[in-house]
Amino acid sequence: MRVDFCLPIRNEAEVIENNLLQLISCLNTIKLDFDWKIIGVINGSSDDSALIVESVKNSFFDKLDLINIERPGKGGAIKLCWRRSDAEVLVFMDADLAVSLEAVERLVRPVLKKEADLVISSRFISGASAQRSLQRGIISKSYAFLSRLMLNHKVQDIQCGFKVISSAAFKKIEKFLVDDDWFFDTELVVLAGIAKLKVLEIAVTWRENRASTKKSKIRIFSDSFQFIKKLVLFRFNLKMIKRYFRNV
Repeated sequence: MRVDFCLPIRNEAEVIENNLLQLISCLNTIKLDFDWKIIGVINGSSDDSALIVESVKNSFFDKLDLINIERPGKGGAIKLCWRRSDAEVLVFMDADLAVSLEAVERLVRPVLKKEADLVISSRFISGASAQRSLQRGIISKSYAFLSRLMLNHKVQDIQCGFKVISSAAFKKIEKFLVDDDWFFDTELVVLAGIAKLKVLEIAVTWRENRASTKKSKIRIFSDSFQFIKKLVLFRFNLKMIKRYFRNV
């Protein structure tokens, strides 16, 4: 069985070499029986991220692939990577490795063992730990609460950047994953519930690991407006989506 690890990469030149080497080292030590590959998806980068990934690939050519697309967007990068994959288990993780690598085995195991269809890393459930600014923490928890209220799901942390899904489960919901940016996570989680997939949320240790040139610039009003707009549009489409899954 193979697991493909997708890393959407946009302007991560400061950290991507070290982070790839850390991830490769981690995967080499995991005691689960699976083959693996890392796919770095450069999306809209204007720095040397692609060149750096290519350089690392020269040393790990059988374990690292590179996809380069011009259009920025986390969701679009993940979908392209997963659609091209022939692995049985699909992962995406943020390239800054904010989720501690000690959690990788715990997150992958349930899907490998067919105990879950989708595994979600969580900063907000019992046993989790998150080091981040107060402002970002409030915004993330507010986002999760509002999405639960409007979309009727039970996941506590919908945006944490490490998720694992079986290839079969992804194919069931793929046609309804339309967002090419950050709302992709919300679609993935909600659609999994509607499709009656088994979803498991696992506590992780999370730490903000952004490069010095990529410190988050939260635009509270514009980002909140876009979030609410996408929530409303997605909720509007849910009746049709639910009807589809009732009939399949």
